[in-house]
Amino acid sequence: MRAPEWARGPASAIAASARGASGVAVAIRRGDRRAVVTYGRTAHGGAPVTADTRFETGSLTKCFTALLLAELAARGDVSYGDPLTRLLPPDRVPVPRGGPITLLHLATHTSGLPRLPPGLLAGAAPRWFTNPYEGFRTDDLLRALARTRPFARPGDRVRYSNFGVGLLGHLLGRAVPGRLGYGELLADRILDPLGLHRTGCAPGLRQATGYWHGRARPPWRIPGLAGAGAIRSSARDLLTLLDALLDASPDASPDAPVATSTGTGTDTETGTGTGTRSATRTGTDSLSLSAPLRTALADVVRPRLALRGGTRQLALVWNIRVRPDGDVYHHSGGTRGFTAFAGFSPRHRTAVVALANTAPSADQRFIQSAYGTLLSLPGQL
Repeated sequence: MRAPEWARGPASAIAASARGASGVAVAIRRGDRRAVVTYGRTAHGGAPVTADTRFETGSLTKCFTALLLAELAARGDVSYGDPLTRLLPPDRVPVPRGGPITLLHLATHTSGLPRLPPGLLAGAAPRWFTNPYEGFRTDDLLRALARTRPFARPGDRVRYSNFGVGLLGHLLGRAVPGRLGYGELLADRILDPLGLHRTGCAPGLRQATGYWHGRARPPWRIPGLAGAGAIRSSARDLLTLLDALLDASPDASPDAPVATSTGTGTDTETGTGTGTRSATRTGTDSLSLSAPLRTALADVVRPRLALRGGTRQLALVWNIRVRPDGDVYHHSGGTRGFTAFAGFSPRHRTAVVALANTAPSADQRFIQSAYGTLLSLPGQL
């Protein structure tokens, strides 16, 4: 059977924008209806893409890192205002003007740290078109931090930083007795409780093959900045995550003060654009989530910063587009062979996940198509 009619049109428009991909997976929620629609194969000549096929998500990893921070804060393992020196020796931490860098600064891109650690680009050059981060490890991260000069006072300016969120993931892995490390702690506190069994950081997990200009790329490796870009996930798992965030955010317009700065267990239909579909269960009502995780799911999307212009805000990592008919939360990601998007509207109870096994294009066509689809869903209710 074909995918459900209500989802097939929006999903096919997104899939058509994935130039160079052999496979695409699109997950859509509209009210209490959910669908995962898949297209193509995991590689040229590979198996058909399914709702459970793993794709590299790139910077969507940052949204998981932010949720982990919120969960640890809810448990009291860390505080948002903790300075880096709480988790690192003082001689490893830069001393910026205006006060210390905190965990909250890292999660809102206001730390003053540059986009990439100093020295990374020089070492990445030989692998630039395959795995530029592969040779950059935790020891390199800490050495780079020690010699970094922040470009601004912490909290003064927003500048997107892989360095900052990658460092945050490392610090969270150090914050819990036993020091599980980022990947194990994320699985223990977030992935396993939410039932995200097709999600993880390990590059050896079975996944689709990524493509860059038609050339197959090796699995993405980012050991020193795992919290910024290591996660692989499936359309089903990512929709489950968005369900959990929607379940924790019943009101689209939380009345929390904003600083300024320069699932429900219903059926989800899964299938291909032209092939079979099956009904499965998703949502989070059937899960027994801890109180700290429930708190974290609500706290991670609370607006923290209002950006210039009045139409954009930042939560913990999540971008917020302020709209008269209800705010939209979104983030995207990419690696050398994959492009990913996730977004949702709490007011309209809508969500879109879009995954393709091709590198991001210069015009961001795939991301823009997924974002546009998300904005159009309320009109289709």
